[in-house]
Formats: sequence, C-alpha cells, structure tokens
Amino acid sequence: MDALILVGSFIALIMLRVPVAYSLGIAALIGAWWIEIPLHAVMIQVAGGVNKFSLLAIPFFVLAGAIMAEGGMARRLVAFAGVLVGFVRGGLSLVNITASTFFGAISGSSLADTASVGSVLIPEMEKKGYPREFATAVTVSGSVQALLTPPSHNSVIYSLAAGGTVSIAALFMAGIGPGLLMSATMATLCLWFAKKRNYPKGDVIPLRQAIKICVEALWGLMTMVIILGGILSGVFTATESAAVAVIWAFFVTMFIYRDYKWRELPKMMHRTVRTLSIVMILIAFAAAFGYIMTLMQIPSKITTAFLTLSDNRYVILMCVNIMLLALGTIMDMAPLILILTPILLPVVTSFGVDPVHFGMIMLVNLGIGLITPPVGAVLFVGAAIGKVTIEATVKALLPFYLALFMVLMAVTYIPAISLWLPSVVL
Repeated sequence: MDALILVGSFIALIMLRVPVAYSLGIAALIGAWWIEIPLHAVMIQVAGGVNKFSLLAIPFFVLAGAIMAEGGMARRLVAFAGVLVGFVRGGLSLVNITASTFFGAISGSSLADTASVGSVLIPEMEKKGYPREFATAVTVSGSVQALLTPPSHNSVIYSLAAGGTVSIAALFMAGIGPGLLMSATMATLCLWFAKKRNYPKGDVIPLRQAIKICVEALWGLMTMVIILGGILSGVFTATESAAVAVIWAFFVTMFIYRDYKWRELPKMMHRTVRTLSIVMILIAFAAAFGYIMTLMQIPSKITTAFLTLSDNRYVILMCVNIMLLALGTIMDMAPLILILTPILLPVVTSFGVDPVHFGMIMLVNLGIGLITPPVGAVLFVGAAIGKVTIEATVKALLPFYLALFMVLMAVTYIPAISLWLPSVVL
C-alpha cells in the first residue's frame, strides 16, 4: 500500500501535467504524510540532494558545451570531419556521424549535438542529393553517443543517484567504448545506405585548405584532452576539469575563433542558468523521493520480485532493458536516472553486474528513448531543425533503431566493452 500511495500520486500528478520535478516533490510529501514522518525531514533531503561538491560538474560541463556550441566549434568540427571521411561515397552522412562523435565529446549533450551539427549538415546534405528525412535521421541517431562519451553530465547524475559510490572518472572512461561502438555502427549503416541508394561522393579537400581546417579544429578538440588528460593524470578531479573546460572554451571562442559577440554572452548565460535550474530542482526533489522510497523499502521489495522472476542474470538484464526502453519513450532521461537507479541498481548488483557497466546499459537505453516518440526530446529538435514531420523522421529512423538495439545488446551482454578501458587506465 505504501508503494501504491507514493508511485500512484506521482503518476497521477504526471497525468495532470504537473512538471516532473514538482511531481516528485509533492509525491514525496504525500508519501511522508502517509507513513507519518515529519515533513521537515523531506525538506532536509531536498536541501541535502543538491549540497554535493560533485554536482558542480554539471553546470560547468553544460556551460562549456554551450560556449563551444554557439561559438563556431560545430562548424569547424564538421569541416574537420569532412577532411577525414568526406571524400567517400555517402561521405556527408559519415561527416555527420564523425562530427557528432567529436562534438559529443565536447558538449556531452545529445540536444546540443543535434542542434549544432544538424543546423550545419542537414541543409548541406539535402543540397547534395540526400533526402531531408534521411539527413535528419542520421543527425538524431548519431547524437545518442554524446550521452556516453565524456563529459557526459548524465554520467554525473547516475553517480549521484547511485549514492556517490560509482566513480565519475570510471563512468567517463566506461562510456568511450560504447560510444565509439555506436558511432562505428551508425557509420557502417550509412555506408550501406550510400552504396544501396548511390549517394554522391564528396570532394577531396586540397592539402593547404585541409591543414588550415585541422589547425582550427584542433583548438576545440583540445577540450577533450584537457578533460580526460587532467582526470587520468590526477591533476584535477572530474568537477575541477569541468571548470577548466569552461575557461578553455571561453578562451578559444572569444579570443581564437572570435565568431561570437561579447554582447551575446549574457543571453547565453541566461539560457544556461534556466536549463540548470530545472536540472537542479529535479535532483533536489528526486533525492527526497528516493528517501521516501528507501523508508518504504521499495527497492528491496522490487529486488525480491525480480529474484522470484528468474535467477538467470541474462534474463533479468533483458527484463531491465525492456523496462528502460519502454519508460524512456514516455519520460525524460534525467528524472528516470534519478528515480530508477536506486531501485534497479540493487537488483542488478545482486546478480553480479558491475555498477559502472549498469550505468552504460541505462544510458544507452534511455538515449534511445530520447529519439523515440511520444516524448523524444532529441527527435523533436531534429525534426524541427530538419523541417520534416515526426512521422517521416521516425520512418527514416527504423533501420537506425535496429542498429542501436544491436549496440544495446552488445553493451548489455559484453561487459568488457564498458569495463576494459576503466580497468586499464584507472
């Protein structure tokens, strides 16, 4: 009955179109009232939920990504990707995937990836003879890997939801393997389409121009080196690397590229703060919701239910995948990480699944949800930028869904894809 009151009130509030963050907070208060604990205990959890040093990584990474996204980095990365792969048949689709891989390793955001790369490449791909819906599908599916590769702020949220027991650095390293696998799978699919549909070849860029493009892109790519190099060398923590990344992004944008106007900075800061305020409110109320769930022993009850379902780890992981895929289509990523991690992590760890590995499983599942209707935020942004209908985009995405599902199965059942790199470098 306790679980029904807590979860039922949350679902009812969602159905009444109350924002997710406030639905979590109100449901936590209702749950606290039901089990007769002081309401001020919930408020203490709300304050404690955001009173963590590691959370500073989120605003810094988001701000660094915003500066690079709006400061001309995307255009230079697209040009750099064109030097690397643009000359083959279907080259522009490969440029799209490659640029998303580079930019995702700077922004850590699928939305920023889709908006930045898509605004440059979707019109260009259509001009070269690619169907607009195909160009949009390539853009949105290629952006999913940005959720995995560092500096993924969703990895920071997962670490927080796991109670701070999972290293952010380990999650960053673990995301590289699945992210590169996803990019390679998408690129292979694009090559197959290019051959089947006879998409055009790109032009070979002259050597002098190629060198200039590479030098310009190198300044932005140094952001990845600063983040990963600083963490792995022990010079600074993941949180400190985020702050350094902001300084470097600001320096490159304003003094090297100089495409961005100083007068636009306050507007960009305002947009970033609005985004972060939503995320931080969500984290605060999710902490209270998780506290009430723990008092009601909901995670342990769900663990027991899974144990009675099957004692086979592979069956349990498939059930978890189905659950995450279904929920990812109807709810945004961050709240699902905050709500489901305290519930599902004890389940999978009882079957011997590494928490870092499970983090990658969760991110891939929920990343697919971001490009799947009815509540696919990245899908909607991509369709708006591509100026195509949701229906046409989803139809073009069908083979990409299949490819992403294959990646999900590989990440789920081959732990080494996620765990090998952290075991080597950390």
